[in-house]
Amino acid sequence: MTARPANAHQARLLHLLRDQGPNSRAQLGDQVDLSRSKLAVEVDRLLDTGLVVADGLAASRGGRRSHNIRLAPSLRFLGVDIGATSVDVAVTNAELEVLGHLTQPMDVRAGPVAVFEQVLVLAAKLKDSGLAEGFDGAGIGVPGPVRFPEGVPVAPPIMPGWDGFPVREALSQELGCPVMVDNDVNLMALGEQHAGVARTSQDFLCVKIGTGIGCGIVVGGQVYRGTTGSAGDIGHIQVEPNGRRCACGNAGCLEAYFGGAALARDAEDAARDGRSVTLAARLEAAGALAASDVSVAASAGDATALELIKDGGTRTGQVIAGLVSFFNPGLVVIGGGVTGLGHTLLAAIRTQVYHQSLPLATGNLPIVLGELGPLAGVTGAARLISDHLFSPA
Repeated sequence: MTARPANAHQARLLHLLRDQGPNSRAQLGDQVDLSRSKLAVEVDRLLDTGLVVADGLAASRGGRRSHNIRLAPSLRFLGVDIGATSVDVAVTNAELEVLGHLTQPMDVRAGPVAVFEQVLVLAAKLKDSGLAEGFDGAGIGVPGPVRFPEGVPVAPPIMPGWDGFPVREALSQELGCPVMVDNDVNLMALGEQHAGVARTSQDFLCVKIGTGIGCGIVVGGQVYRGTTGSAGDIGHIQVEPNGRRCACGNAGCLEAYFGGAALARDAEDAARDGRSVTLAARLEAAGALAASDVSVAASAGDATALELIKDGGTRTGQVIAGLVSFFNPGLVVIGGGVTGLGHTLLAAIRTQVYHQSLPLATGNLPIVLGELGPLAGVTGAARLISDHLFSPA
């Protein structure tokens, strides 16, 4: 994809076609502030670029029938969601429909070179399967703070070796297309906004609980990243003064008490201390525990596992309650790998938020699990790059 929209009107039309699918000229005209003649000029210019194509006759609205317009069906975006322990790679069409998706275990601590070698292998597999001849753009999510304009991670606590690595530049050279990079939870928020539970919400929080904990903040339909790109780093809000040492170097952070790594550590302690027969048996069988083991034990009615989940949910809810009181969102979405803990976790978070925040902020506040699961991040990554490419150069 070499063409870009020439002005804001063309960009608006591209975004409408992406988010709503094929539309007639008349339907597009209902949603943009353009005269019929000016709209015709802009649509014709987009047709000339090859970004959009005619797509059959539209339904009659009286008078002469017009053609539907759609985004070029050949456009392909690559979405990459790098987590702490796995990587997801997907290819989408221009409407961000996921055409193919691959996932693979991967330790982000292996460093950017090793991780991106695997990303490129997975991307090549998607191309070889016939889903894409090439990629028109790629969005990349990483589990740490990102200096957004440059696409560079900055001192990410759980990503040793990534500080200052030129992710955007390096991947653009390897893939041969434009690349945008963002924090993974921002992409989860974009994914849920585009095709998930937040489709109708303009102001919401998206909390990702995985190995670490972060929050995507959407204001007026746009992700808020803050002045330097670190907005939403809620995993390093202190919940216990002089508490446990966190990977970031501070003490008492939320991530030191909850999230996948902390939950697994506490579960292993409970197993070794004899507080949970179920967790002890799973530890003996596997040699180590993960958050999924706590979920299985809780589903079996293990009291210690249930207590670990409730404690973590309460601490997370304590932080979210502060955010709700400050931001007054219309929705809170909970996602990430630890949401396999399900409704026990969600109930603990809800109880704390509804108890701690003022009734005016919580009276009509849904707190829900995300709908897209692992597809949220890759869909959001494709949304990120399409936002960039569907904007005037």
